[in-house]
Amino acid sequence: MAKNLEMGYLLDFYGEVLTEKQREMLYQYYHDDLSLSEIGENFGITRQGARDAIKHGENTLLEMESKVGFAARYRRVQQTLEELEQLVIDARFECTGPHARLTSSEYLKVLNKILSMLRSIDEVNES
Repeated sequence: MAKNLEMGYLLDFYGEVLTEKQREMLYQYYHDDLSLSEIGENFGITRQGARDAIKHGENTLLEMESKVGFAARYRRVQQTLEELEQLVIDARFECTGPHARLTSSEYLKVLNKILSMLRSIDEVNES
């Protein structure tokens, strides 16, 4: 299942590098969950022909990711942004109103962590 999610993600990210036919076959396979027989029928080819086209498309997507790595970088940036958002929400709650619990030094630690995470996004984009 994880491979299906990964390939679906790569298809969304790099699908435009595939031929229209490859892209549609992979889309039907990963997003629409059609069988190889159904895809072959849709394209007027054999089940084996559909499998071969899908495998070729998968290899193209994996090769693109191994060469440029944009999808992995994008995921790392998105994950860091989600963590940053949660840190800011938590810090705001902990520092304001009747439930304020953070000391100045604890707040400084949170701010330094946020700053470090922001810098890590720059590092991801530079690599």
